[in-house]
Amino acid sequence: MPKTETYTLSMGPQHPSTHGVLQVLLDLDGENILRATPVMGYLHRGIEKLLESRTYIQGVPYTDRLDYVSSMNNNLGYCRAVEELAQIEVPERAEYIRVIVAELNRIASHMVFIGSLANDLGAVTGMIYAFRDREKILDLFDLVCGARMTFHYIRVGGVSADLPPEFAAKCDEFLKIVPDFMQEYEDVLTGNEILQHRLKGTSVMTKEQALSHNMTGPNIRAVGIPFDIRKVDGYGAYPKFDFDVPVGENGDNWDRYRVRYLEIFESAKIIRQALDGLPKGDVMAKFPKVLRPPKGEVFSRTEGTRGELGFYIVSDGSTKPYRVHIRRPSFINLQGLDDMCRGMLIGDSVAAFSAIDPLMGEVDC
Repeated sequence: MPKTETYTLSMGPQHPSTHGVLQVLLDLDGENILRATPVMGYLHRGIEKLLESRTYIQGVPYTDRLDYVSSMNNNLGYCRAVEELAQIEVPERAEYIRVIVAELNRIASHMVFIGSLANDLGAVTGMIYAFRDREKILDLFDLVCGARMTFHYIRVGGVSADLPPEFAAKCDEFLKIVPDFMQEYEDVLTGNEILQHRLKGTSVMTKEQALSHNMTGPNIRAVGIPFDIRKVDGYGAYPKFDFDVPVGENGDNWDRYRVRYLEIFESAKIIRQALDGLPKGDVMAKFPKVLRPPKGEVFSRTEGTRGELGFYIVSDGSTKPYRVHIRRPSFINLQGLDDMCRGMLIGDSVAAFSAIDPLMGEVDC
């Protein structure tokens, strides 16, 4: 038997398939991966400490910069934590609007996932299609708050402004074409035998492995566990809507792709129900302009686009948080990269990383 020598290969941090700011150290035997070690910190900005040096209200724009392709969901997570700490009751209309924009942002984020996965595997057309359709959602956000990337729309106590009169019709137009462009993804990507070969049966994880790494979101649902905080905790207006939680069967990269693909349909279903049942009323709660939550602590979690997004805030009774810690799902989910890569080939590590769908701004915080 020939004797082989193991070696270490560095992928990133300047590598297109690691999205620019992640380094993965691959221990290899030939092209077979023995171990994959993610090295993070290339995008660290100290957002938790910045939140501790700003007032509770001033902290909202910083959450836009965490998972910056799902800014609405980050605004929502932070604002819910502050509202729980300060015992602020959000008006019902604002809760419905929050659901609408959060689910629109979930669809937009999953489009980034589909496009990035296709691009990383060599199907550039898939990214063009996905980003073309994502623009329609960004146009809706532009209409609502004048921004396309970092919104600062969901505020402590509600939302910054009511939906404009033309929003409902334009959102309805978008919902009507969702089945059409999803069928295009089905034709171009899902039915592509090369994509299937790269994803089916690769980076298989068991339920026990996924749970041991505390993975959440589409990554935990892909192994067959229907854990969705929108269902488990039933926060905001979510208990009023009927939607399913897609799960996978094999825990491979294909299931991670399919779960997110199917979640787009479920988010569209939620938005349709919220639009049809949108109540009248205020969009912002009444509370003191200078917010001083009572002394105490809170941990509030929401279902972000990439999993459980949690904000732990400690109040000392002043206008600024004493301590803030953010549970970032992208950071936690990357713990599974090693198990997903072992026994695979170098090229499979690209598929594994993309299938986890980490957002590096959220990983490094």
